[in-house]
Amino acid sequence: MTRKSISILGATGSVGGSTLDLVERNPDRFEVNALTAAKNVAALADAALRTNAKLAVIGDPQLLPELEERLAGSDCRAETGKDALAEAASSKADLVMAAIVGCAGLEPVMAAIEAGRTVALANKESLVTAGEIMTNAAKARGATILPVDSEHNAIFQCLADNRACDVARLVLTASGGPFRTWSRSEMEGVSPEQAVAHPNWSMGAKISVDSATMMNKGLELIEAHHLFDLPSEQIDVLVHPQSVIHSMVEYVDGSVLAQLGSPDMRIPIAFALVWPERMDTPAEKLDLGRIGNLSFEAPDLERFPALNVARQAMEAGGAAPIVLNAANEVAVAAFLDRRIGLLAIVDTVNEALTRMDLPKPRSIAEVIDIDRQTRALANDLMSEMAA
Repeated sequence: MTRKSISILGATGSVGGSTLDLVERNPDRFEVNALTAAKNVAALADAALRTNAKLAVIGDPQLLPELEERLAGSDCRAETGKDALAEAASSKADLVMAAIVGCAGLEPVMAAIEAGRTVALANKESLVTAGEIMTNAAKARGATILPVDSEHNAIFQCLADNRACDVARLVLTASGGPFRTWSRSEMEGVSPEQAVAHPNWSMGAKISVDSATMMNKGLELIEAHHLFDLPSEQIDVLVHPQSVIHSMVEYVDGSVLAQLGSPDMRIPIAFALVWPERMDTPAEKLDLGRIGNLSFEAPDLERFPALNVARQAMEAGGAAPIVLNAANEVAVAAFLDRRIGLLAIVDTVNEALTRMDLPKPRSIAEVIDIDRQTRALANDLMSEMAA
């Protein structure tokens, strides 16, 4: 068996950690080319030493001396900066796991695509903000984008080799988050601790808050639109609290194919790591007899307006999805810092979309510029609301 070379961007986060777990359980199948992290230098160095990585990149340049010290005596090179991050993304590897959270992952994902790599995409913001640019580049460079988000990975599996013209619609399932049954008034005073306590999944703080507002499902609508080249009217959301069915594809003949599994990100990650093959994982095997019942409900767009706001941004196109994502990132950070309430997140995003009227971006540089302008506006809007 030929070992597959892997680079992991965002190796110390939730998805990066799960990827490392699978890689280290299967040393005969994988070798690590490069690992990156933003600030967690200790975890980065430890992972690089354990996996005999060739390159470790730390985002914060002030932490480079510590990384060099921790890697002293090993064969792993320590680097920092944008060029080093681009090298980690584009250097020869069979697969690049793109697990950097937020727009910080935009440039390295693009570097991997332009290098023609197979990209396991866990960074949904890349396609939300630069979907058309990236999918066009992937076609031109012969790059392959494999979705890692459990919902899009499920759809990818359900589509298999079926023809796109036979698809009636995609159905993204949503857990509903920790406040699925709460009223708007009850959600007004929730704390960051309550918002990040997801009932089913173990995720980072930002993604957990997005789940609490259901903005994550709005972002996934946009991602699905670009991944599978289907319009808004063919992509629906269905609340499924048990998180057993990860998404579904309905075909024109009335058949519906669903992918089921325990809520463990190692399942979609494993699928992406060895696609088109499959591999064993330590994830708990699904026991439907024990679970007993699966339930479903339509999303409540009054209590969770983020879904409509995101769909409108997707349908507007142009710069709107960038504004949506950037304003949301800023507002979520403010909520986690206890500067605004949970409900103010979507209010901030909606107001930013109302005020920003920018042309469609033609390059990653233009996407980043729109992102920068939006972040400044979102901070101003939150100051206005506080006043």
